[in-house]
Amino acid sequence: MSDNWVVQNLENALAVWNDKLTEIWQLVTQSPQTFRGGAIWQMVVNIHGTLQAIGYALLVLFFVVGVVKTCGSFAEVKRPEHALRLFVRFALAKGVITYGMELMLALLEIVQGIVSSIMNAAGLGSPQTSVLPGEIVTAIEDCGFLESIPLWAVTLIGGLFIWVLSFVMILSVYGRFFKLYLYAAIAPIPLASFAGEPSQNVGKSFLKSYAAVCLEGAVIVLACAIFDLFAGSPPNVNAGAAAASMVWSYIGELVFNMLILVGTVKMADRVVREMMGL
Repeated sequence: MSDNWVVQNLENALAVWNDKLTEIWQLVTQSPQTFRGGAIWQMVVNIHGTLQAIGYALLVLFFVVGVVKTCGSFAEVKRPEHALRLFVRFALAKGVITYGMELMLALLEIVQGIVSSIMNAAGLGSPQTSVLPGEIVTAIEDCGFLESIPLWAVTLIGGLFIWVLSFVMILSVYGRFFKLYLYAAIAPIPLASFAGEPSQNVGKSFLKSYAAVCLEGAVIVLACAIFDLFAGSPPNVNAGAAAASMVWSYIGELVFNMLILVGTVKMADRVVREMMGL
């Protein structure tokens, strides 16, 4: 590593960015059961099991309300075809609550398969690392004290931008994990709404929203794969320009590419919801 403070500042900022990008790569391919050793998932499973009792109670409530609202009289309920339809609805709703966790994990596993397919199709095993070009390192090291003053300001601003973007992006990915845990924990309550025909839209909206959260991982991987191509082709460096102009141009183009990636990661939820019509 160079002894020059300006070079060290830029290299440290890029190292933080590369570390966060690698962490994101690992997170989107990791299952909630193994995240942080599985302790959080175990708590979610316990909460889910506790809320199943409430879900069964709501199941009966939604079923009764649905029968009252959809049946004109008790004689209609006694009709075999109608009674059979109500029984099938009740049985399916109870099965969804009982095996809700398994169904949600199966959906997540399907999406994880999509994520793996995207990674394999892109031919990516790990993200490309952003490295400070040698021309810039040489130009900075050849600068005198007075020439280095504007470089300090440029690198401080650019390094700060890169640090902030790194943490904003990783927080967005962690937010997806938290949403997966929340959906899994409270699932029995909205899934109970399938017992009643008037309330079934609540359950449908819940499953669509959960599917959107799962698909966020695919959008994030796709965004990282596109950025990977940008990282593999670093910004052009004009070797004939002044050191300050060279560094400013390089950082500006690099930060612009990073902003595109961070913006896509942050909007992954909105993009998927729009695709699913939510």
